[in-house]
Amino acid sequence: METLLPIIVQVVTGIIGGQAVGAALQQAAMSQLPKLLGGAIGGVGGAAILGSLLGGGGAVDPAAATAAVQGLGGALNLNNIVGGAGGGAILTGIIGLVMNAMKK
Repeated sequence: METLLPIIVQVVTGIIGGQAVGAALQQAAMSQLPKLLGGAIGGVGGAAILGSLLGGGGAVDPAAATAAVQGLGGALNLNNIVGGAGGGAILTGIIGLVMNAMKK
C-alpha cells in the first residue's frame, strides 16, 4: 500500500490538471477519454520527473524518513501533487493541440 498510494495521488492530481487544461482549451473540443488518459499518464510522469529533479542529495535520518513515508502524509507531498497536476496539465495540453492540428 505504501507504493500504491503515491501513484493514486499522482493519477488523481494528473486527472484534475488534465481536466483544467481541457476546459481552458475548448477550441480543441476533446472528449473525456483523452483528457482522463492524458491527465493520468502525465500525472505519473510529471511526478516522476519532478521527484528526480528535486530528490537526491544529502544524508537523511532513517527514522525520520520512515515516519515521513508511512501513511497518507508521505503520499501527499510536493512531488506527487504539483508534479502530478503539472504533468497532467502539460500532457493534456499537448494532446489537445495535436488533436486540434489534426482536424485542420
